[in-house]
Amino acid sequence: MRIGQGWDLHRLIEGRKLIIAGVHVPFHMGEEAHSDGDVLVHAIIDALLGAAAMDDIGVLFPPSDMRWKDSDSRENLRYVMTLIKEAGYRVINLDTTVVLEKPKLGPHRPAIRENLAEDLGVPIGSVSFKAKTSERVNAVGEGRAIEAQAAVLLEEINK
Repeated sequence: MRIGQGWDLHRLIEGRKLIIAGVHVPFHMGEEAHSDGDVLVHAIIDALLGAAAMDDIGVLFPPSDMRWKDSDSRENLRYVMTLIKEAGYRVINLDTTVVLEKPKLGPHRPAIRENLAEDLGVPIGSVSFKAKTSERVNAVGEGRAIEAQAAVLLEEINK
């Protein structure tokens, strides 16, 4: 068994879509990023890569490389899953948290979990998603940023 943790934070800006695990959350601001800015998927990618002792997201998908400009983070996650499987691992479970003052994410929870379960190739019961606020403290609490955390458990499988 191998455990990985991931974390990411993006500024929120006008004129961008707010994307969480591939789900478009209606809001007047979205994540500022080189890719589509999906902060949750970025944290999950780092958790997976960390658990397998591989490179991090910035090495695999560097912002200096225009191939990744506005890229779909879920496609990047599916690519990382091929690397995880090739390295001889499978996902046991995923636990995630998104910290965002507004909008409320509860109504989007089922779709977020479904997308993640599909991309990781696990049952939906193996995917946890929690939404929290920052109690109006720091950049997230002031509505200027969004933060995500992820923890993943991998199991070595026979190659």
